[in-house]
Amino acid sequence: MNITQTEFDDLYIIEPTVFEDARGYFFESFHQRKFEEATGIQCEFVQDNQSRSVYGVIRGLHMQVPPMAQAKLVRVLKGEVLDVVVDLRKEKSTYGKSYSIRLSADNKKQLFIPRGFAHGIAVISKEAEFYYKCDNYYSPENERGIIYNDASLNIDWKIDAEKRIISEKDQKNLRFGSFESPF
Repeated sequence: MNITQTEFDDLYIIEPTVFEDARGYFFESFHQRKFEEATGIQCEFVQDNQSRSVYGVIRGLHMQVPPMAQAKLVRVLKGEVLDVVVDLRKEKSTYGKSYSIRLSADNKKQLFIPRGFAHGIAVISKEAEFYYKCDNYYSPENERGIIYNDASLNIDWKIDAEKRIISEKDQKNLRFGSFESPF
């Protein structure tokens, strides 16, 4: 398992060691002790979520605010997504900056997202199954969102505007400048 820190504090790419042969493949998708040794982060996951979406779907940018903030470990089981995060931690030099990575069933990469980030995905394959672990439970009253196409964030979602599929709920998310970060 290779664990690499991005240019953002506590945001890590996890690439498993894959064992393949004529039967198929096997890999360890997460190992708590190895993760803690490589990152210094102690994280206990309490909820797993999975979604299926078709090409053009953009979900996000979502987050849970304190006291129900969540760290996530995300990956793709089928297809490919552009995974995007925005740092909302005011004391960090990366505050307000975004990071994106292609996650796919083929590359088997995962992204560990610490608390204090908004998160979104864009489905860039015909369809995708997306899976993630959370270290805190979902709380509707603590859910917030930032509009995916905020000009100040300048995120390239890799999907033409006329092909984007956005939920009504996500279309009502706040502009980044209107979001008062509690992180």
